[in-house]
Amino acid sequence: MALALLVGALIGGLIGAALADDSSPTADRVAELKAAEARRDAQQIVDLTGQARRTQQSLLPVLDGLAAALPPGATAPGPTATDAAVTGWATTTDKAVEEFADPPSGGTAVNIARSGLTAALRQLDLAVDTYTAALAAPPADRPALLGLAGRQRDAAVATWSVAATQLDVLNVDAGHGHAHVFLPAVPGQGALTADGAHEGE
Repeated sequence: MALALLVGALIGGLIGAALADDSSPTADRVAELKAAEARRDAQQIVDLTGQARRTQQSLLPVLDGLAAALPPGATAPGPTATDAAVTGWATTTDKAVEEFADPPSGGTAVNIARSGLTAALRQLDLAVDTYTAALAAPPADRPALLGLAGRQRDAAVATWSVAATQLDVLNVDAGHGHAHVFLPAVPGQGALTADGAHEGE
């Protein structure tokens, strides 16, 4: 029994020494993996920021159209959007959702930003679907559906703003400076907005 304990202690000590030794093969491998993960995340921050900027620009006409049809904070809807306009909105949001549908594996911080952007896009796509359903609904059902579409749009903008803030922090921490990819928001939508720093600072 004593011999077994002694052997176990010796083996444990050797393993511990190997792990503690910065020059051991195990420590070298751990360092390599950490360096590879850091390089992967650094590239993904750049790629995700570019993707978010392109998506942001593509969504501006959709948000402008929804803002006219469903003014944020208003008690009544605005002028009804044309079928052609709504079809264009749906095409844009469907494409955006699809482009975020197959994300690469990344570190936790990058995954949080990407997941937030994805959730926002799905919510905005749902808002467009709800607005489409409202136009086809009986007049008595239309106000409730329009109100729901407006709330879904507001939730999308707010969710995107959280993810955009996370992406901004990632860019600053990575040494790229500030990257503001926020969607237009109005008071009452619960959205975070860009700070006063200039892009790239």
